[in-house]
Amino acid sequence: MTTAISQKPITSVLVANRGEIACRVFTTCVTMGLRTVAVYSDPDADAPHVRAADAAVRLPGSTSAETYLRGEKIIAAAQAAGADAIHPGYGFLSENAEFAQAVIDAGLTWIGPPPAAITAMGSKVNAKALMEGAGVPVLKDIDPESVTADDLPLLIKASAGGGGRGMRIVRELGELSDAVAAARREAESAFGDPTVFCEPYIERGHHIEVQVMADDHGQIWAVGERECSIQRRHQKVVEEAPAPLVERIGADMRDKLFAAARKAVESIGYRGAGTVEFLADETGKFFFLETNTRLQVEHPVTELTTAVDLVEWQLRVARGEPLGQIPATAPAGGVGHAIEVRLYAEDPAHDWQPQSGTVARIDLPAATRFGLLERPGVRVDSGITDGSEISTFYDPMLAKVISWAPDRDQAAAVLARALSDARIHGVVTNRDMLVNTLREADFLAGATDTGYLSDERIAELSRPLAGDGADVVAATVAALAQSARNRADARAVPAAPSGWRNIASDYQRKTYLAADGTEIVARYRFGRDGRAELPDLDDATVESVEPTEVVLSRGGVVRRYEVSAVGDRVFVDWPGASVTLTRAPRFVDPASVERPGSLLAPMPGSVIRVAVAEGDRVTAGQPLLWLEAMKMEHTIKAPADGVVSVLAVEPGRQLSVGDVLAVITEEEPSAE
Repeated sequence: MTTAISQKPITSVLVANRGEIACRVFTTCVTMGLRTVAVYSDPDADAPHVRAADAAVRLPGSTSAETYLRGEKIIAAAQAAGADAIHPGYGFLSENAEFAQAVIDAGLTWIGPPPAAITAMGSKVNAKALMEGAGVPVLKDIDPESVTADDLPLLIKASAGGGGRGMRIVRELGELSDAVAAARREAESAFGDPTVFCEPYIERGHHIEVQVMADDHGQIWAVGERECSIQRRHQKVVEEAPAPLVERIGADMRDKLFAAARKAVESIGYRGAGTVEFLADETGKFFFLETNTRLQVEHPVTELTTAVDLVEWQLRVARGEPLGQIPATAPAGGVGHAIEVRLYAEDPAHDWQPQSGTVARIDLPAATRFGLLERPGVRVDSGITDGSEISTFYDPMLAKVISWAPDRDQAAAVLARALSDARIHGVVTNRDMLVNTLREADFLAGATDTGYLSDERIAELSRPLAGDGADVVAATVAALAQSARNRADARAVPAAPSGWRNIASDYQRKTYLAADGTEIVARYRFGRDGRAELPDLDDATVESVEPTEVVLSRGGVVRRYEVSAVGDRVFVDWPGASVTLTRAPRFVDPASVERPGSLLAPMPGSVIRVAVAEGDRVTAGQPLLWLEAMKMEHTIKAPADGVVSVLAVEPGRQLSVGDVLAVITEEEPSAE
């Protein structure tokens, strides 16, 4: 006689999160016939995740601390909306044991691991001690107060969190004190806990993680591994499954990884979805890093190679179902290859500066959104739509774009094409860097480790997809489209060509600014036959001109250029590339001209520390002040030698892009 397994009824799920992860969970809830509830801050009032839910509850305020980190408000929202379960997503309160316990105490179902397991893994220092006791290989801890030169290089890490926040690499003993202080400030800001620790830093390591799923009945699945070695500021940028390093070394390494991951979660009585992360060297020797007691950002690559809906199993395990045998669709290593990239509003060429503003348009070619793929193609997980505002309050990720194909080369090619054909208007992104990475020789050879995104490589990977000379072509196309728009809007003789004269006249000119501020003058003239003459593109023939599309033939090759304008910005897109231009003003407002030597805020944020005063002499590259933006610290350095003649900010000052921080002037030569 089989004993029936009691299950907790789940009919309505509140997601205590925002953006794409909230939309992702809602998608699975709908397929399971469950109702959905969203919560939202004031900046998110019209966000896609709010519109995607059956009901939504406002959390008054703007910052995370006022809204998504207020556990009591979220539980009250669930009770008010009639939800009987809470899914935390990732980030915010997803790894907060006190919140998990409060959800349970309120009589709601917590879709996550037991609070005790979260506590056990919540401190990386304690977690490593537990894992060492369980027989999982670990790197030794080093007390920041006892570091010697023999310990270098080392990595400072926040004990309470992840996502690259509160992490610093130290290679010189003289850097240690400042690095520890900065890591503590960042950890306090991001996680509310300034505790940090140190461990040996493996220069060319591989970040390998194992996806696990455990139930209340003693069963544990190891649902494949992922490699997440390509990182910037210790935050993952590209993730893939299976791991190229494991594929290269073989099944023995995979078996050992899976065994260590099962041992890790079994030792803490785990339940639900989780990830056990390891750092491996080129030989396949690996060490425990941490256990993430939640769903990971990169979970889609595992779903696409195993055909396992991890969110569905989170919900099924939460209501008491046993896992049973791991699905036949999820063999060791998975089937085919999947690659995920994180599309961010940031500028890789300028120290990864986060961007904010309105996304005028985002169009990413996709075969599915949040779902599985049955043939080679692209999946997009995003909580951003046309008109979405990228706020300074939250992470600047626009979307996760994921490809699947039978082999790695095809997966990379499919993903690179989808990204290069995307239409993304309004904010600077890392799109070109991602495409260049997917086509780079070392990446295609699988030779990627945690040092892949070096400063030298970033300079190469950040080059525009459009290539040399594309700005002139784009400016000419923009000028032709603008002339067509002017004719269409003309009240008198709209059929007459723009600039038409009875006798030959000079070329018409329109001036644009490229992304780097370079001025481009586009020249064109319409002849008696109505055809355009382009002196700067003498090999080009204009096939057609419309306000939103220009067709050019160059060297017998015909291309269609799509043109759209938002305010004074013009976006020119064609297959595989795009260019953003700004219409130059005909008359410059003198009040808008900055004083020579002005140092401007490169991003929105707040000033957390100032290291100079007016009258100080500074040298090029000297740190002047520090900004906090998107929970990360950014150092502002002197652009040249000189004297701080004006210091316009103080700690706590809130900044917008372009605000004056200081003025650095050349020091007057002495009378001597």
